[in-house]
Amino acid sequence: MDTIITVCQVLLSLSILVILHECGHFFPAKWFKTRVEKFYLFFDPWFSLFKVQKGETEYGIGWLPLGGYVKISGMIDESMDKEQMEGPIQPWEFRAKPAWQRLIIMLGGVIVNFILGILIFAMVAWIYGDTFFTTEAIKDGIRTTELGREIGFRDGDMVMKVGDVSIDKFGEGKVITELIINQAKTVGVKRDDQMVTLTMPDDISNRLAKQSEGAKIYTLRMANDILNVSEDLNAAKSGIKAGDRILAIDGQPAEYRKEFTEVFNSLRGKTATLDVLR
Repeated sequence: MDTIITVCQVLLSLSILVILHECGHFFPAKWFKTRVEKFYLFFDPWFSLFKVQKGETEYGIGWLPLGGYVKISGMIDESMDKEQMEGPIQPWEFRAKPAWQRLIIMLGGVIVNFILGILIFAMVAWIYGDTFFTTEAIKDGIRTTELGREIGFRDGDMVMKVGDVSIDKFGEGKVITELIINQAKTVGVKRDDQMVTLTMPDDISNRLAKQSEGAKIYTLRMANDILNVSEDLNAAKSGIKAGDRILAIDGQPAEYRKEFTEVFNSLRGKTATLDVLR
């Protein structure tokens, strides 16, 4: 049943796109008083699934779901009807119209597709929006990868600029694009309230391109804020509460996830003292 539903959804989506595209040819032809002999959803070699004659136009549904077409008098199209072109030119034919009208009729489908693309994008953006953090909002800075540390980044840095391009949205995507595509040579970071310029190695673009999936230079540095505590775990039994921020384990700094994980893993099976901010 799921497969059938998926197939029906694909056919419905394709049908809407085809009909709208063909309308882009159909209506300009009608406006310029050009005869439209057929308007078909899907192709109909040998036979059609459905057809009805209304006025001068035959409307139908073909059996081959590879697109659709409108057959316009005096125009060689998907129907490849060359015999009609052998007769004298009639005033209702495509070939009798001025060049600018013929151009509009031919481009109508493409124009509809272009407008439809803008509308779909606008609706997606309207419904889902674009969620991001500004660079200034990331108070705890970045958490570096091994490659990030090798080329000069430090945990807690705030990436402000790459080359001559300012980084207004948090994320490494723009930084990597500038380093690989535009061959940027420097990255400006804010470190301890001071601006520091990092000079990138000559082979940085190759090294970035070879990195595996996931963060290549840095990711978000996250503090150890406790969102909730399960009552049956040792954390609750030891007194940790939702809203606490872990600062240290046995005196070792562990305010951020990276440091916490390193210290925590070294103390498995042991009793430890936590410093928390409440």
